[in-house]
Amino acid sequence: MVGISNFISIVIPCYNDYLYIEQAVKSAINQNYENKEIIIVADGSDERTISVLKKLEPQVDRIIYQMNQGLSAARNNGIIMAKGNYILVWDADDYFEPSFCRKAYEIITTARDCKLITCQARRFNEFGTIDIFTPSGGTLKDFLFSNSAIGNSLFKKSHWKEAGGYNVEMKNGYEDWEFFIRLLQDSGKAYVLQEPLFNYRQKKISMRLSANKIKYEIWEYIYIKHEELYKMHYPLLISNFIEVLKSQDKSAEKILSSKNYQLGKFLLQPLRWIKRNMNL
Repeated sequence: MVGISNFISIVIPCYNDYLYIEQAVKSAINQNYENKEIIIVADGSDERTISVLKKLEPQVDRIIYQMNQGLSAARNNGIIMAKGNYILVWDADDYFEPSFCRKAYEIITTARDCKLITCQARRFNEFGTIDIFTPSGGTLKDFLFSNSAIGNSLFKKSHWKEAGGYNVEMKNGYEDWEFFIRLLQDSGKAYVLQEPLFNYRQKKISMRLSANKIKYEIWEYIYIKHEELYKMHYPLLISNFIEVLKSQDKSAEKILSSKNYQLGKFLLQPLRWIKRNMNL
């Protein structure tokens, strides 16, 4: 299980991403960090994607073809085959700037408490840049109620093994957040490179958008799965719960005081008066 000490293994799961996988691979090749390998995990992709992957075979170190098992299993299978001590998980429809691996390696090998390296993300679509997102990073406490890192981040293979890998039962999203909780559960910190070195493609249909539709179910799963952990941080749990209630109250007050709401209330008053009198 011990890998090459200064080697970074870039693991790219690919499921029907024939439109974008070439750009992702090119970005991985162009990383200005020489000691690396590129592993693609073809997770049950369609014929169009397989055709593109066949063309890419000479440019990468390994392509693993498997039946569709989901993102967590694909990442785990790629990491198992990785020979590097460091792992960078990389989605097939996104890409990094050339300097990420070098800058991330410098931090993870010098900061003793570092278990995860993430960075700012440039979110974009077919029309161009949407915004720059900055994750907060930090320790376990910063990850208990939200993901404070980008899913495509760098960590040690040994730490991945200690944490138990990605949860293969989580096939509907947020699997990276749950993994980071276990990664930082006992100790360590997530560092954030304050540069937009990651480019996140915001598509109309994506796993992230699908996960957001059922996020409360996934949150419940994570909270129950880590019940003892949240009990240990009970004051933080209560504090977070109160902040959520405050935010909801503030949103409700904003709606009630809005001009549109007041106008609608004014226009409906005659109708309500008629309805009350007709029921007499």
